[in-house]
Amino acid sequence: MNNPRQPVPNAAPPRQPRPASSRNALWALIGVALGFLLPIFACGGLFMLALISAGISGGGSTATMAKAPVARHVRGPLTGPAVAIIPVNGPIVEGHASALGTSQVAATDDIIAMITAARHDSSIRAVVLEVNSPGGGIVPSDRIYQALKDMDKPIVVLMGDLAASGGYYISMAGDYIYANPYTLTGSIGVISEFPNAQGLMDKLGIQMTVIKSGKVKDFGSPYREMTPEEKAYWQHVIDQAYDNFVKIVADSRHIPEGKVRQLADGRVYTGRDALDLKLIDALGYENDAIAKAADLGNITDVPRVVRYEPPMSPLEAILGGAVGRLAPSFGALLPSWNRMLAPALEYRWLP
Repeated sequence: MNNPRQPVPNAAPPRQPRPASSRNALWALIGVALGFLLPIFACGGLFMLALISAGISGGGSTATMAKAPVARHVRGPLTGPAVAIIPVNGPIVEGHASALGTSQVAATDDIIAMITAARHDSSIRAVVLEVNSPGGGIVPSDRIYQALKDMDKPIVVLMGDLAASGGYYISMAGDYIYANPYTLTGSIGVISEFPNAQGLMDKLGIQMTVIKSGKVKDFGSPYREMTPEEKAYWQHVIDQAYDNFVKIVADSRHIPEGKVRQLADGRVYTGRDALDLKLIDALGYENDAIAKAADLGNITDVPRVVRYEPPMSPLEAILGGAVGRLAPSFGALLPSWNRMLAPALEYRWLP
């Protein structure tokens, strides 16, 4: 007769299966964690691509790393005399668009490179400058204007949705200006903004100790209210830039300076009103501008039409249209970041 099996001393009890509810809860927790982390990893990847893009674009000097603008055939004969279209789209900023990671800004160095290429191409007889910009910095706007003034070929300006402030300033280099009836243009003036966070810092109990070499060395500081003397000093600077803008408009449009000052209170005008005020020459569209440019360039046959384009940044080349959809918002923020970092003079419209 066999003896019944005796229990083994200190033996572990049989392992019970994990309840289904516990397993489901664990997988749910893992799913939530992954759902939270994946967007972070994706944003991190995009950030790294942006850094790589900036490194590729800006790894050397501006002169050596900048790519040449691209001239793309649009229509007309494949050879022969041509009209070149040069676009100015977005806020006017310094530098190359590729270094900023987006082509959705009017980067001065890119635009000047397109102007230079058109000037040196003997087959190009005239230029259509497409302007769709709220303006931007005074210095980059003036650099584009001076480059256009150095052009020894006719320039016809074609205004798009918006050609305001710095966008109107660079248009003054044109020999003839077209606008859509509903283009917003003008906004002749200068603006400069200074944030004041003194009230917020007082609430937070934060005090700043400033040691300076002169009484206006911390002019424009966001930590305190600007003094009346400082406001008067900066108004003098603003007035110099404003006087220059008014003079350029008066000379280009053959309008008495006093009349320009009456118009130059910062407001925008529709294309129809701008025509009545002699701020533009005619209402028209792309075909009108091309035909006018061909006429001024003494092109008797159908002109070859080419469009200059700045090179895409490496990030845009990788991501394609996704960057194009995001970039306009980024480009619009550039002047804002600039104002936060340092005082800036701008020919820019603030809608």
